[in-house]
Amino acid sequence: MTGLRDQLHGLWLPLVTPFRDGRLDEMSLRRLTRHYGAQAIDGFILGATSGEGMTLRDTELERLVAVVRDEMAGRRTLPICLGLSGADTSRLKDRLDETADWPIDGYLIASPYYVRPSQRGLLAHFEALADHAAWPIALYNIPYRCAVNISNQTMLRLAEHRNIVGLKDCGASREQSTALLRDRPKDFRVLTGEDANYFEALTDGADGGIVLSAHVETATFAAVYAELKRGNHDAAMARWQEVAELTRLLFAEPSPAPAKYWLWRSGLIDSPEVRLPMVEVSSELAATIDREIERRMKAAA
Repeated sequence: MTGLRDQLHGLWLPLVTPFRDGRLDEMSLRRLTRHYGAQAIDGFILGATSGEGMTLRDTELERLVAVVRDEMAGRRTLPICLGLSGADTSRLKDRLDETADWPIDGYLIASPYYVRPSQRGLLAHFEALADHAAWPIALYNIPYRCAVNISNQTMLRLAEHRNIVGLKDCGASREQSTALLRDRPKDFRVLTGEDANYFEALTDGADGGIVLSAHVETATFAAVYAELKRGNHDAAMARWQEVAELTRLLFAEPSPAPAKYWLWRSGLIDSPEVRLPMVEVSSELAATIDREIERRMKAAA
C-alpha cells in the first residue's frame, strides 16, 4: 500500500462518531461509511476532535476503526488516520503500542494540552512519539485548543523526521501558515483544518483540507480542490461560494453538534446525540439548520 505521505492530500473527512442512547451507533456508522466512501474524499480521520475522541473508551475507539474498515472492505480503499491526544508522552507511547496492529494507515496527534510545554518540550515529545510509532504521524497544531503553538522553527525540525509526514494546520495565523508552506520540505504535507479558510489555504499552496463541513455538500468541497488543481481559479471560487456560509453555520455552536443535527435531519444518522460536556444544538440553531436544509433541497430540485 502507498505510504501515508503520498496519500495525505485532497479532501479528508474527520468523521463524526454517531451515538444512540449513550452507546456507539454501529448501524449509523456503517451508513456514514458507505455514504462518504462513495464520495470524492481522499481519506478518513477517526476519533479526533470532530469524532469526539476524548469521550471514547478504548474499546469504543477500537470498534470504531474496525467497523469503518470492515464497511469499506470490497469498496474503495481509503486511508484512515486515528486521532490521538494527551499530555503525557509516556502514556501516548503506550497508546501507540496498543494500536500498532489496528487496521489504520497513520496517526493524527495533537499537541499536549493544558501543560503548555516549551518548544524544546514539543520537539522532544513529538520526536519520542515518532521514534516509537509503528505508523506514520501527522501533527495537529491547534493552539486555541491546546494552549500551545508549534512554531515554524520547531515544525521544520520535526518535518525532518522520517516518520512525521505532515500537518493538520489550525494555527489561526495565515502569516505562519504561508511561511511554513514556503519553507517546508517538498514531501511534508500541509492540510488546513480551518473550514472557513479552506479556499484561502488551498490558494496559498496547502495540499488539501481536513474539513468537518464536508459532511455536507461533499462533492462541492471536493470540486473546489479539483478546480484549483486544474488551475481554474474562477471556477473554484464559484464552487466555494456555494458552501462558504456552511462553514460558519456548522460552527455556530460547538462542533460537532451542528453537523450531527444536520446529518440526523438528513437521515444519515439515527440520533444527533453528543456526549457531555458537549450538548445538542439550541432550538434556535436547529431551526436555522432546518431552513437551510430545506433551501438547499429546493435549489437542487
